[in-house]
Amino acid sequence: MKTRFISLFVFVIGVTTFAQDAAVKQEIEKLSQAKWQWMADKNTEELDKVFHEKSKFVHMSGSWKKDRELEIIKTGSIWYKQADVHDVAVEVFGDTAVLWNRITLMAHVRGNDVSNEFTVTEVYKREGDNWQLLALTFSSVRDTHEISH
Repeated sequence: MKTRFISLFVFVIGVTTFAQDAAVKQEIEKLSQAKWQWMADKNTEELDKVFHEKSKFVHMSGSWKKDRELEIIKTGSIWYKQADVHDVAVEVFGDTAVLWNRITLMAHVRGNDVSNEFTVTEVYKREGDNWQLLALTFSSVRDTHEISH
């Protein structure tokens, strides 16, 4: 009897943890998708809320911190017109989540419309009740690149 109770308890805890993990993954995916839309809309007010104060951004042309990224978006120096997300993988580690997007990014950069294939790595950390972006890195890839799940 005692063994059955312990087995049932372990099973319920496992199912609960799995369900919570799945919910967090879905929450991070939705936040990432919203972030791409806010970037396309140049909505720096919403992005300011989700970008952590110490966040870092790595692009093909350089890396910088939150204030510079928001300035680039606001002025249209880089206009993230549309990010077509082809694949997403998320891993959760306590209060930290890592998301990988395989995207085709249509952007306006230095007066030119460009389209590039990227795997974008996003690192989020739970701050209170909210998730904040700590790092966003663009890695240029071929269009046949696949994310390992």
